[in-house]
Amino acid sequence: MKIIECPRDAMQGIQAFIPTDVKAKYINQLLQVGFDTIDFGSFVSPKAIPQMRDTAEVLERLELEHSASKLLAIIANSRGAEDAAKYAQIDYLGFPLSVSETFQQRNTNKSIAQALQQLAEIQNTCQKYDKTLVTYISMGFGNPYNDPWDVETVIRFVEELDKLQVKIVSLSDTVGVATPENITYLFSHLIPAFEQIEFGAHLHTTPTTWQEKVEAAYQAGCRRYDGALRGYGGCPMAKDELVGNMPTENLVSFFENKGLNLGLNKDALQAAMAESGAVFL
Repeated sequence: MKIIECPRDAMQGIQAFIPTDVKAKYINQLLQVGFDTIDFGSFVSPKAIPQMRDTAEVLERLELEHSASKLLAIIANSRGAEDAAKYAQIDYLGFPLSVSETFQQRNTNKSIAQALQQLAEIQNTCQKYDKTLVTYISMGFGNPYNDPWDVETVIRFVEELDKLQVKIVSLSDTVGVATPENITYLFSHLIPAFEQIEFGAHLHTTPTTWQEKVEAAYQAGCRRYDGALRGYGGCPMAKDELVGNMPTENLVSFFENKGLNLGLNKDALQAAMAESGAVFL
């Protein structure tokens, strides 16, 4: 079971700039917990996501020597991929590819066709620098824009990613519209059909719907989950009212109740929970 902790996703929509040292201190605490991966920052235009303009400076302050966690950075184009790939500390580059034409334009200022072309270039960059590309299928469970969506469309997108030899695909419930039914349908069809791809769940949710979503994904075979402590954050490009991230502590309790040993340092986790208050409140 892999849990990807996403402080980047939690921070990026906050308007007041979080000081670089505060970000770094928080992420350093998260690095001690034992999460598989930390989604720590993004190499995108400061005009698009001002909060993440100091990602390179944060990276310089991270204490990676005693952590087994890997680092993931989000990028939105080839230039960002080149910038991020030059850092040896970064293992994964994450790119948001949307099945919604409207959201692709809002999120990366590109059409879906242009995004797929960029994705091919980014994959080449990843291979050049020995990085692994993680592709997020944004609006993977539906969208609020009345753009066409069905499960067959998502499957066709995965087929295109498979042609590019993308090895990790995370289905993103960007505005929290996923249901247990379409979560079950997608993962139960995709996982056996594309055995060479690791599928993840990036679920945005409300306090009353998180468990049914995780249960559906887990029963359908998903073993990679994104979360953010206390459910902070959401996607600032999605719509005016944000749906929160999946609370990581809920994921931890859910999987432990299933009898899984996640190998996490619980003292470090509690310290990170406490530290989050200084960052987000």
